Amino acid sequence: QLQLVESGGGLVHPGGSLRLSCAASGFTLDDYAIGWFRQAPGKEREGVSCIKTKDGSTYYDDSVKGRFTISRDNAKNTVYLRMNSLKPEDTAVYYCASVTISHNMCLMALNPGDHWGQGTQVTVSS
Repeated sequence: QLQLVESGGGLVHPGGSLRLSCAASGFTLDDYAIGWFRQAPGKEREGVSCIKTKDGSTYYDDSVKGRFTISRDNAKNTVYLRMNSLKPEDTAVYYCASVTISHNMCLMALNPGDHWGQGTQVTVSS
């Protein structure tokens, strides 16, 4: 069924930028939501951002609001996360996943029965 593959991570200096990509296969990005999550060593996985693929409405965690921008290209079945003004605390493995829309908002958790992929490593270091 639906499979998502993250890419675009790397090593960047503080203040730098990266663009992550989440490529979907199995069905097109229509009428559901894609969330970006991250997990740093020794910390719990946390929700970063999500986008409803049909209407494009977005959510951002306060920690990244104003610095990160989520977008989608439905024709390419891809969701992007542009990360600007990166900080060392942004260092983590970043994952994307299909998420449930509940009360018109993204439920920032993995859907039952789904599995996390391998993610893409983002390292912000001077």
